[in-house]
Amino acid sequence: MPESWVNPAESLGADLHLELSGPGGRRAALLRALREAVRSGRLAPGTRLPPYRSLAADLGIARNTVADAYAELVAEGWLSARQGSGTRVAERAEPLTPTRAPARRAPVARPVHNLLQGQPDAASFPRTAWLAAARRALTAAPHDAFGPGDPRGRLELRRALTDYLARTRGVRTDPERIVICSGFAHALRLLFPAVLPGPLAVESYGLPFHRQLLTAAGVDTRPLPLDEHGADTERLGALDDVGAVLLTPAHQFPTGVPLHPDRRAAAVNWARATGGYVLEDDYDGEFRYDRKPVGALQGLDPERVIHIGSVSKSLSPAVRVGWMVLPGRLVDAVLAAKGEREAWAGVTDQLTLAELLTHGAYDRHIRRMRQRYRRRRDRLVDAVTGQAPHLGVTGIAAGLHAVLQLPAGSTEADERAALRAARFQGLALDVLSDYRHPAATMPPRHGLVVGYATPADSAFPGALQALCRALPPGPRTAAATGSRTSG
Repeated sequence: MPESWVNPAESLGADLHLELSGPGGRRAALLRALREAVRSGRLAPGTRLPPYRSLAADLGIARNTVADAYAELVAEGWLSARQGSGTRVAERAEPLTPTRAPARRAPVARPVHNLLQGQPDAASFPRTAWLAAARRALTAAPHDAFGPGDPRGRLELRRALTDYLARTRGVRTDPERIVICSGFAHALRLLFPAVLPGPLAVESYGLPFHRQLLTAAGVDTRPLPLDEHGADTERLGALDDVGAVLLTPAHQFPTGVPLHPDRRAAAVNWARATGGYVLEDDYDGEFRYDRKPVGALQGLDPERVIHIGSVSKSLSPAVRVGWMVLPGRLVDAVLAAKGEREAWAGVTDQLTLAELLTHGAYDRHIRRMRQRYRRRRDRLVDAVTGQAPHLGVTGIAAGLHAVLQLPAGSTEADERAALRAARFQGLALDVLSDYRHPAATMPPRHGLVVGYATPADSAFPGALQALCRALPPGPRTAAATGSRTSG
């Protein structure tokens, strides 16, 4: 039976797994194992091997056996040995029999400018504040913070969110009704279909990823029409089999309009009358530029509205922390759906975020980014209206993106042509058609969805210039047409 290496507590060097088997004794088995590890690529060129004394102790064989094997492999050219550098895999040693040849891929041109929606400025992540908060949080954390913990999430974060959401978003809750998750998609997976079976009413325009996630869970989605007042929630009463509705009331995604007060009330009244629920996706509620932020819909009825938020827009999508503010009757069902600890958000991130919220660093970051994003939005609007006044620039009161609406009468072919022109200029952006629900019955809208948060400050002017070069031209005026004809 082959002997498998096990790392004992007294190991002196780096870990190296080797299986010694086959004829010829320990030395021959060790030589075969090392050659195969190098030949297969498991030990890459330049990899430092454990000292022979350490490897001998790990494998339970004589030191001289390992030393002799190293020396033979050096002589053969598999390994190299230098004073002060130890024994390493020789740089010229390459895998001779790879398990799979690398697949040939056609070269793909990467965009020069990223104007995709929903992505914050990664360079503006508050590293100094985050590091300081992490140090304070870890220093003060009790020992049980690093044990199994509470499936709701760390109490420090739930308390901090209770105060923060009440102060900034008008959310009414307590720590026992907040469940920490890793983001909005995770919240949907927890709610559907274990807690809310569906079907689910949704806005006619929204993230395809969310619809795909729900479809994969066996949940049908029914689109509600949109207009300048947001989703037409008064039509919920006609959807007899729907038990919940998903809305983006503060800043409809992607069109950018807030939900009208009458329609906010209509959604809550429908939920009360039917026993249904309203899911509030508060994805960028903090970034309001032209007036005070629209309060959370949850404040109208905490027992019928599920408020969901995260830090993916405010801090970074790499920080996998979100939250659900739940009606009391749903907490236990959500915790049961959450299940094992592997699905929980990391404790250190939770503690750090709690520290940021409690001591004001999160507020300071939001205010700073709100000013930066507003300046970028203003530059985008000025550039587009100056270059292409025939395009409508909408959805700009809040958020991290704007919609450049194509003129009335435009078709999806016109939209795709505009997208191709943008890609030719090295731009990555989206079009409105990509967000339309396949079952939507309202007349389609056509336009470009332009994110303005992601490019670095130094690259933003170039991104705007490339965008302006890609914008579709306006209709020719009668005078211009006449002059060309007469000429």
